Amino acid sequence: MNWRRASIAAAAAAPIIGLFAWGLTRDPNNIPSPLPGRAAPSFALAVFSPGQGGLMRPAGDTVRLADLKGKVVVLNFWASWCLACRDEHAALSQVAATYEGQPVQFLGVLYNDVPDKGRAWIAEMGGQSYPSVDDPGARVAIDYGLYGVPETFFLDGNGRVAFKNTGPVTPGMVRLKVDSLMAVAALQASAAQPAPAPRAPAKDRAGGPEKTGGAK
Repeated sequence: MNWRRASIAAAAAAPIIGLFAWGLTRDPNNIPSPLPGRAAPSFALAVFSPGQGGLMRPAGDTVRLADLKGKVVVLNFWASWCLACRDEHAALSQVAATYEGQPVQFLGVLYNDVPDKGRAWIAEMGGQSYPSVDDPGARVAIDYGLYGVPETFFLDGNGRVAFKNTGPVTPGMVRLKVDSLMAVAALQASAAQPAPAPRAPAKDRAGGPEKTGGAK
Protein backbone atom coordinates (compact mmCIF):
# COMPACT_ATOMS: atom_id res chain seq x y z
CA MET A 1 0.00 0.00 0.00
CA ASN A 2 1.14 3.56 -0.69
CA TRP A 3 0.78 4.69 2.94
CA ARG A 4 2.93 1.78 4.13
CA ARG A 5 5.65 2.56 1.60
CA ALA A 6 5.53 6.21 2.60
CA SER A 7 5.88 5.30 6.29
CA ILE A 8 8.89 3.06 5.60
CA ALA A 9 10.55 5.77 3.51
CA ALA A 10 9.93 8.40 6.20
CA ALA A 11 11.39 6.14 8.90
CA ALA A 12 14.47 5.47 6.80
CA ALA A 13 14.97 9.17 6.06
CA ALA A 14 14.54 10.36 9.66
CA PRO A 15 18.13 9.61 10.81
CA ILE A 16 19.54 11.32 7.73
CA ILE A 17 17.35 14.37 8.25
CA GLY A 18 18.32 14.46 11.93
CA LEU A 19 22.03 14.24 11.09
CA PHE A 20 21.65 17.01 8.52
CA ALA A 21 19.83 19.24 11.01
CA TRP A 22 22.52 18.60 13.63
CA GLY A 23 25.17 19.52 11.09
CA LEU A 24 23.51 22.87 10.45
CA THR A 25 24.01 23.77 14.12
CA ARG A 26 27.77 23.10 13.99
CA ASP A 27 30.45 25.60 13.04
CA PRO A 28 32.40 23.94 10.19
CA ASN A 29 35.46 26.03 11.05
CA ASN A 30 35.55 24.89 14.68
CA ILE A 31 37.37 21.57 14.34
CA PRO A 32 37.85 19.83 17.70
CA SER A 33 41.42 19.21 18.81
CA PRO A 34 42.59 16.24 20.91
CA LEU A 35 45.26 18.39 22.58
CA PRO A 36 43.35 20.32 25.32
CA GLY A 37 44.20 18.72 28.65
CA ARG A 38 47.38 17.14 27.30
CA ALA A 39 51.01 18.21 27.41
CA ALA A 40 51.79 20.70 24.66
CA PRO A 41 54.17 19.40 21.99
CA SER A 42 57.63 20.77 22.68
CA PHE A 43 59.48 23.02 20.26
CA ALA A 44 62.64 25.06 19.83
CA LEU A 45 62.18 27.73 17.14
CA ALA A 46 64.25 30.72 16.03
CA VAL A 47 62.93 34.28 16.36
CA PHE A 48 62.76 36.14 13.03
CA SER A 49 60.66 39.10 14.24
CA PRO A 50 61.72 40.31 17.70
CA GLY A 51 58.59 42.22 18.70
CA GLN A 52 58.54 45.56 20.49
CA GLY A 53 58.90 46.93 24.00
CA GLY A 54 59.24 44.67 26.98
CA LEU A 55 57.92 41.62 25.13
CA MET A 56 60.63 41.54 22.48
CA ARG A 57 63.17 38.74 22.00
CA PRO A 58 66.40 39.18 20.02
CA ALA A 59 66.24 38.11 16.37
CA GLY A 60 67.93 34.74 15.99
CA ASP A 61 67.21 33.82 19.61
CA THR A 62 65.80 30.33 20.11
CA VAL A 63 62.51 30.07 21.98
CA ARG A 64 62.11 26.73 23.75
CA LEU A 65 58.79 25.71 25.21
CA ALA A 66 60.61 23.99 28.07
CA ASP A 67 62.03 27.38 29.13
CA LEU A 68 58.53 28.88 29.38
CA LYS A 69 57.29 26.57 32.12
CA GLY A 70 55.49 28.55 34.80
CA LYS A 71 54.14 31.02 32.24
CA VAL A 72 50.84 31.13 30.40
CA VAL A 73 51.69 30.82 26.70
CA VAL A 74 49.54 32.16 23.86
CA LEU A 75 50.68 30.42 20.67
CA ASN A 76 49.27 32.06 17.54
CA PHE A 77 49.84 30.36 14.16
CA TRP A 78 49.64 32.81 11.24
CA ALA A 79 50.89 33.55 7.72
CA SER A 80 51.38 36.61 5.51
CA TRP A 81 49.03 35.14 2.89
CA CYS A 82 46.26 34.61 5.47
CA LEU A 83 43.44 37.14 5.04
CA ALA A 84 41.73 36.18 8.31
CA CYS A 85 44.98 36.84 10.19
CA ARG A 86 44.55 40.52 9.38
CA ASP A 87 41.27 40.56 11.31
CA GLU A 88 42.95 39.65 14.60
CA HIS A 89 46.46 41.07 14.34
CA ALA A 90 46.04 44.57 15.76
CA ALA A 91 43.83 43.43 18.64
CA LEU A 92 46.11 40.52 19.51
CA SER A 93 49.17 42.74 19.52
CA GLN A 94 47.48 45.36 21.70
CA VAL A 95 46.20 42.79 24.21
CA ALA A 96 49.64 41.16 24.43
CA ALA A 97 51.22 44.51 25.34
CA THR A 98 48.91 44.84 28.36
CA TYR A 99 50.49 41.71 29.90
CA GLU A 100 54.03 43.08 29.82
CA GLY A 101 55.86 42.16 33.02
CA GLN A 102 53.43 39.36 33.89
CA PRO A 103 54.04 35.59 33.60
CA VAL A 104 52.55 35.44 30.12
CA GLN A 105 54.34 34.80 26.82
CA PHE A 106 52.67 35.62 23.50
CA LEU A 107 54.34 34.00 20.53
CA GLY A 108 53.55 34.06 16.82
CA VAL A 109 54.43 31.01 14.72
CA LEU A 110 54.84 31.50 10.98
CA TYR A 111 53.01 28.79 9.02
CA ASN A 112 53.91 27.67 5.48
CA ASP A 113 55.61 30.99 4.79
CA VAL A 114 59.07 32.56 4.74
CA PRO A 115 60.50 35.02 7.30
CA ASP A 116 61.11 37.81 4.75
CA LYS A 117 57.42 37.89 3.82
CA GLY A 118 56.49 37.56 7.48
CA ARG A 119 58.59 40.59 8.45
CA ALA A 120 57.19 42.64 5.58
CA TRP A 121 53.63 41.73 6.59
CA ILE A 122 54.22 42.69 10.23
CA ALA A 123 55.64 46.06 9.13
CA GLU A 124 52.65 46.59 6.84
CA MET A 125 50.31 45.82 9.74
CA GLY A 126 51.95 48.45 11.93
CA GLY A 127 54.28 46.23 13.96
CA GLN A 128 53.77 43.56 16.58
CA SER A 129 54.34 43.72 20.33
CA TYR A 130 55.42 40.08 20.75
CA PRO A 131 58.00 37.97 18.89
CA SER A 132 57.33 35.61 16.01
CA VAL A 133 59.28 32.45 15.24
CA ASP A 134 59.85 30.47 12.06
CA ASP A 135 58.55 26.91 11.75
CA PRO A 136 60.52 25.35 8.86
CA GLY A 137 58.62 22.55 7.19
CA ALA A 138 55.62 23.28 9.46
CA ARG A 139 56.88 20.57 11.82
CA VAL A 140 55.48 22.23 14.94
CA ALA A 141 52.21 23.00 13.16
CA ILE A 142 51.90 19.30 12.35
CA ASP A 143 52.61 18.38 15.98
CA TYR A 144 49.78 20.69 17.04
CA GLY A 145 47.40 19.24 14.44
CA LEU A 146 46.95 22.54 12.63
CA TYR A 147 44.16 22.65 10.05
CA GLY A 148 44.84 26.18 8.82
CA VAL A 149 45.48 29.70 10.01
CA PRO A 150 44.83 31.52 12.16
CA GLU A 151 44.69 29.08 15.05
CA THR A 152 45.61 29.97 18.62
CA PHE A 153 46.55 27.64 21.46
CA PHE A 154 46.50 28.68 25.12
CA LEU A 155 48.94 26.76 27.32
CA ASP A 156 48.83 26.74 31.11
CA GLY A 157 51.80 27.21 33.43
CA ASN A 158 52.39 23.46 33.56
CA GLY A 159 52.88 23.25 29.81
CA ARG A 160 49.50 21.72 29.00
CA VAL A 161 47.15 22.82 26.23
CA ALA A 162 44.17 24.39 27.96
CA PHE A 163 42.22 25.87 25.01
CA LYS A 164 42.33 26.05 21.23
CA ASN A 165 40.66 28.69 19.07
CA THR A 166 40.10 28.23 15.35
CA GLY A 167 39.86 31.44 13.35
CA PRO A 168 40.51 35.04 14.44
CA VAL A 169 40.55 35.68 18.18
CA THR A 170 38.83 38.61 19.88
CA PRO A 171 40.37 40.78 22.62
CA GLY A 172 37.73 39.74 25.16
CA MET A 173 38.25 36.05 24.49
CA VAL A 174 42.04 36.33 24.80
CA ARG A 175 41.80 38.20 28.10
CA LEU A 176 39.27 35.72 29.47
CA LYS A 177 41.46 32.71 28.66
CA VAL A 178 44.72 34.30 29.84
CA ASP A 179 43.26 35.72 33.05
CA SER A 180 41.60 32.42 33.96
CA LEU A 181 44.86 30.50 33.42
CA MET A 182 46.80 33.06 35.46
CA ALA A 183 44.27 32.76 38.30
CA VAL A 184 44.59 28.96 38.31
CA ALA A 185 48.39 29.24 38.34
CA ALA A 186 48.25 31.63 41.31
CA LEU A 187 45.99 29.24 43.25
CA GLN A 188 48.29 26.30 42.51
CA ALA A 189 51.34 28.28 43.63
CA SER A 190 49.58 29.28 46.85
CA ALA A 191 48.55 25.69 47.57
CA ALA A 192 52.10 24.49 47.01
CA GLN A 193 53.55 26.77 49.68
CA PRO A 194 54.44 24.95 52.92
CA ALA A 195 52.24 25.56 55.95
CA PRO A 196 53.74 27.86 58.59
CA ALA A 197 55.47 26.07 61.45
CA PRO A 198 53.59 26.04 64.78
CA ARG A 199 54.68 28.70 67.24
CA ALA A 200 56.72 27.54 70.22
CA PRO A 201 55.15 28.21 73.66
CA ALA A 202 56.22 31.48 75.24
CA LYS A 203 58.62 31.27 78.18
CA ASP A 204 58.52 33.19 81.45
CA ARG A 205 61.49 35.08 82.82
CA ALA A 206 62.73 32.03 84.71
CA GLY A 207 63.03 30.10 81.45
CA GLY A 208 60.04 27.81 81.91
CA PRO A 209 56.81 27.80 79.95
CA GLU A 210 54.75 30.88 80.55
CA LYS A 211 51.82 30.25 82.89
CA THR A 212 48.47 31.18 81.55
CA GLY A 213 46.32 30.43 84.60
CA GLY A 214 45.97 32.37 87.80
CA ALA A 215 47.97 31.64 91.00
CA LYS A 216 46.91 28.61 93.01
